[in-house]
This record gives sequence, structure tokens and C-alpha cells, in this order.
Amino acid sequence: MRIIWAVALLVTAGCSTTAIPAGPAAPQVAKPLVPCTEPRPQVCTMEYAPACASLAAGGFRTYATGCTACADPAATGYRDGACPE
Repeated sequence: MRIIWAVALLVTAGCSTTAIPAGPAAPQVAKPLVPCTEPRPQVCTMEYAPACASLAAGGFRTYATGCTACADPAATGYRDGACPE
């Protein structure tokens, strides 16, 4: 009988309905721009680690990696992570 009560107590202890209040949102800090340097990459590994590149003509574009971003002459630099939509 004690085992049943112990199991019931453990099961109900994990089922709390009390919500933890959310604290203030962390400030969004812009990731630093990594500049593309010369010479530009000629070969990049085939992986997917998105990078958001700043384009010389203006705007941004998501590339598979920072390497593939800098391989494009239109890119001036990149930040880790995909570009916001």
C-alpha cells in the first residue's frame, strides 16, 4: 500500500499546473558582421549552417554557410543565422 501512495505522490508532483511567470525579455543584440575578405573562397564544404549576408547592392540574402556567402562577389559580409523574413 505504501508503494502505491509513493508512486501516486511522484506522479502528481510532476503534474503541477502552476505557470512560471516569464521574466523580461532578453535584449536582442545584433550579431557582429563578419567581413568577406580577399581572396574570396573558391571551394566550401557542403554543410548547412545558415548565414545572413549583407549585399553590396543593398539588402540581405541567406546562404548555406558563411563560406558560400563570401564566395559570392555580391556579399560584403555575413552574420551567423538565417536572415529574418
